[in-house]
Amino acid sequence: MTMGKIKRDPKAVAIAQMIIDQYKPGSVEDMNDAMKDIFGPLFEGLLKGEMDHHLGYDSNDKGPKETDNRRNGYGEKTLKTSYGEVPIEVPRDRDGSFEPQIVPKRKKDVSEIENKVLAMYARGMSQRDISSTIEDIYGFTVSHEMISDITDAILPEVEEWRNRTLKKCYAFLFVDCMYVTMRSEYEAKETAVYSILGYDLTGQKEILGLWLNPSESKNYWMQVFDEIKARGVEDVFFISMDGVSGLEDGAKAIFPKVIVQRCIVHLIRNSIKYVPSKDYKKFTQDLKSVYGAVNLNAANHAFDQFCNSWKQYPGAVEVWKRNFKHVEQLFDYGSAVRKVMYTTNAIEAINSSFRKVTKKGAFPNENALFKLLYLRCKELAAKWDLGHINNWSQVLNQLMVNELFSQRIDYYLR
Repeated sequence: MTMGKIKRDPKAVAIAQMIIDQYKPGSVEDMNDAMKDIFGPLFEGLLKGEMDHHLGYDSNDKGPKETDNRRNGYGEKTLKTSYGEVPIEVPRDRDGSFEPQIVPKRKKDVSEIENKVLAMYARGMSQRDISSTIEDIYGFTVSHEMISDITDAILPEVEEWRNRTLKKCYAFLFVDCMYVTMRSEYEAKETAVYSILGYDLTGQKEILGLWLNPSESKNYWMQVFDEIKARGVEDVFFISMDGVSGLEDGAKAIFPKVIVQRCIVHLIRNSIKYVPSKDYKKFTQDLKSVYGAVNLNAANHAFDQFCNSWKQYPGAVEVWKRNFKHVEQLFDYGSAVRKVMYTTNAIEAINSSFRKVTKKGAFPNENALFKLLYLRCKELAAKWDLGHINNWSQVLNQLMVNELFSQRIDYYLR
C-alpha cells in the first residue's frame, strides 16, 4: 500500500526551514540545542504579550495611559523544559500585580516533569534511577527531595481513593494477599497486603481497596467488610478467596447472604505438595474431571474415583475431602458463573502487577507503599475502562434465573 504524502502547514515548513538555515543542525543533539535557543525568545514573547494585556497598552505606546502602573524592567528565571534548561527574562511591573499565566510565579518547570516522575515511580523505579533518567534525557538534575515532594503530593488523593464511595452491589469480590518488606527503625519484616477486586452488575472491574493485615482473624475481617459497607456497599453475591483464616465468618457477619468460595486453583496447589512431580499431570487431570464436571452427580462420581485412584497420597486426598463442599456448591450455579467464581486468578494477576513495582526493596512507611500501589491501581483502572468482563451477559443471565439473585439484580439494575 502506497502512503500518501503528508500535508504540512506551509507556515510550519517555512519556520522549520529558517531554523535549518540558521542553525544548520547535523544531529538530533544539534536540533535539541536549536530548540532550546528558540524556546527562550518564544516564552519571552508570550510573557511580553501577557504584560501588554495586563497594563492595557504595549511597550511602544506613547499615548496617555489609563493606569499609573508601568513596566519595571525584567527578572531572570531559568526554566526546565523537555529540551533542557532555558534562561529567560520575565517582565515586571511597578506595583507587583502582574501574574503571568504561561509561566506562573515561582514555577520553573514547564516540562511536565511531575507527571513523568509519577509515571516512573508507578513502574517501581527508585528515586536514584528516576533522578538519573531525568538527567540523561533532559540534562538537568532532580533531587531525591524533589522526587519525594512530587510523589508525596498525591497522598491526599490516595486517602480520598481509599475512602471513596463504592457501588451499591458487587456480584463478585476476589480477595488475595501479597507480601512486602516494611522497614522500621530496628528491623525489616514481611507484611501482608490484601487487595479486594470487585465485579459490579455491569461487568466492570474495580479495586475496592488495599489493606495491611496484622492478623487473620474474624474480628479483623469483620472490620474490613464493615468499612466496605460504610462506603456504600449494600450487597455482595460471592467472595472468592484462597482460604484466608477468619474471612468467611467476618464477611458473613456484615453481609449474611454472601456465598464464600475457596479458590480451586489454590486447593490444587495445596494438594499437589503431597504428590511426586512425575504424577502431577495425571493428578491434575483427574481433579479437573471433578470440578469441571457437567453436573453435581458427575462431580461426585468423579470424586469417588479420584479418592480411590490417589489413596496412596492421603495428604493430597485429605485436602479435597476437607474442602469438597466448595466443589459441591459450584454446581448450584451455571457454568459461566462457575468459571468466574472458582478461581482468584483475576486478583492474583493484579498482585503480580504489584510485585513488579514492589520487589526492589523495603518500604520505610505505609505512605511510601500506598502511594506506589495507588498509582499502579490508576494505571490498571485506565485499562479496565475500555471494556467489560468477557461473556458477562451470559454470567448475568445465569444469575438472573437463580431465585437467590434475581430480585436483588432487578433492584440494583432498575
